[in-house]
Amino acid sequence: MKELKALLIIVFFTLVTYWGVEPFAHTQLHPHVEAPDYSFNDIKDVRAGKTGNVASGKSLIVDQFQCQSCHSMTVDGNKIGASMDLGVMTPDITTAGLIYDERYLAAFIANPAEASHVEHKMVDGKSHPMTALDLNYDGTFGDDDAQAVADIVAFLKSIAPKELSNKEVFVDACQRCHSIKYGDFYGGSMAAKSDVSTYMGKTPPDLSQYIRSRGEHYLHEFINDPQKHLSGTAMPRVGVNAEAAEKVIEYLEDSGDAKRHERAEVGKSVMVYIIIFAVFALLWKKQVWRDLH
Repeated sequence: MKELKALLIIVFFTLVTYWGVEPFAHTQLHPHVEAPDYSFNDIKDVRAGKTGNVASGKSLIVDQFQCQSCHSMTVDGNKIGASMDLGVMTPDITTAGLIYDERYLAAFIANPAEASHVEHKMVDGKSHPMTALDLNYDGTFGDDDAQAVADIVAFLKSIAPKELSNKEVFVDACQRCHSIKYGDFYGGSMAAKSDVSTYMGKTPPDLSQYIRSRGEHYLHEFINDPQKHLSGTAMPRVGVNAEAAEKVIEYLEDSGDAKRHERAEVGKSVMVYIIIFAVFALLWKKQVWRDLH
């Protein structure tokens, strides 16, 4: 009976400590931030209700060089344009219509610095390497620009593949800046595509173990909007949609925590063993005390 009382006292104070102290410590180390918003409702829809026309978008990109002067893409089975080093390598935008939210994509085309939340970096004469869309070169965003953005977004969605693997989404959405050496430890193909230390102010971290050090919940919040956790960070808001973010995180799990499923199965077996062992230990204890009394 004394052992049971001692156990209850220990359990009581352990629970008081956990429920009284741990939540407070957690709020200090991990302040609450708004949940990920993959509808991007905080961003104004610059298309202003205009319906995009695929043919017009193709004309703007292919014929009028609105995008392919800096970006590569695959159109009708042919790769056009070319990537450029503007401090960061400009991406191939073939998959942009699949992995990026269309509301964000439209806002980014209209004003890259504002949409990606890096306006704080554009000081002392600095400007975003991608210029804002301005068809008439008059410094204003009018109806013609809104229609052009809607058309370009519609065209990018039309040329996007139907599906991408987890790795392919990571490559297109993250690898221009971030390495993930555990994704291909020996081949080295998952090294960052460009050195953005000058543009960003520091070298972006390798993401191999971020799923272990940060966790899935944090990564969803951070990917959706880095400013939530690191106000003033140089990392832009990337604008991937919910499905693409899930694929990025799954790839981080596959690379940095590849044994998680095996570990879960072993954990179940260990718990079964402990329960069975506890039952036999309890029966043995009762037998010993019965003989003593």
